[in-house]
Amino acid sequence: MHADFDPAPHATSAEARTVTVADDFAGDRLDRFLAVAFADLSRSRLQQLVRAGQVRINGTVVSDPKHKVVAGATVSLVVPPAAPAEPEPETIPLTVLYEDNHIIVIDKPAGLVVHPAPGHASGTLVNALLAHCGDSLSGIGGVRRPGIVHRLDKDTSGVMVVAKTDQAHAALSQQFADHGRTGPLERVYTALAWGLLPTLRGTIDQPIERATHNREKMTVTREGRGRVAITHYEVDGHFWGDGTRGGGVEPIGSFIRCRLETGRTHQIRVHMAHIGHPLLGDQLYGRGFRTKESLLDSDARAALQSLGRQALHASRLGFAHPASGEFMCFESAPPDDLARLVAALPATRPKR
Repeated sequence: MHADFDPAPHATSAEARTVTVADDFAGDRLDRFLAVAFADLSRSRLQQLVRAGQVRINGTVVSDPKHKVVAGATVSLVVPPAAPAEPEPETIPLTVLYEDNHIIVIDKPAGLVVHPAPGHASGTLVNALLAHCGDSLSGIGGVRRPGIVHRLDKDTSGVMVVAKTDQAHAALSQQFADHGRTGPLERVYTALAWGLLPTLRGTIDQPIERATHNREKMTVTREGRGRVAITHYEVDGHFWGDGTRGGGVEPIGSFIRCRLETGRTHQIRVHMAHIGHPLLGDQLYGRGFRTKESLLDSDARAALQSLGRQALHASRLGFAHPASGEFMCFESAPPDDLARLVAALPATRPKR
């Protein structure tokens, strides 16, 4: 086996490496082979690069780390330049609902990633906050996620609070870790889900873990695995399909409010999909329900296609101020794209 590459440890441009598979490695997993060929990179890093499409075998991209290599094959690896150690301030408009010396509360738009991560090194909420708050935010709660005590998915809009001091970060983090069980923390989301939910009020208590077949997805798992996840929901109304309102046909979807008792990644999306009622527009957890879009009238279909994301909005956030202890509550109306979808859906209110 012979590897050919420039080992520059602080390269500022992409680094290309090539290696030929020797007979001794025939049949090995690609990630194991690469770990031997390029011992300066960790196996987990190599797996990330494989999944990101940075590895080619005989000129063809291979994105499965478990792929078996064959003797004589030429394996090419591209190592992107190292990301800066700290996110840079960027002038990105923010909708500020409240700000003092301890916290800042913002109304996050859909499409904005909260903090830098692979594939999103810039253009994040953290970059915007660093520009808005200046040096006062730097390093609070960690270099890569300064001030962040909770997150919203990239395509979920709504209210977020960010800490501006170490004291505020510690106090808010404690409230979010407690999930409001003994404190005042309150998190309410509005959403649109496919189908008629089994009850007007209910609780989904199912643990969640990362899916093994797709690391971008979370999944409900059996008791004893994953992390505890509890979602309380309430049906606010139903919407009907094209020409079905009042015709004796069941509604095709529900307006719901969800209150989080825990705060896991994708929790509401995963839980609603698990009980057979994924959110409208959710391409990750509701792809099998896309045919239901044909039941909507033309205006509603156009509004859903224009939305282009899951119909989920963090509408209410309440917490104790980390310095004064005063209970504070902030609300956010659905953004225009979600409001247009709601307005386009023929709706009724349930009988309670």
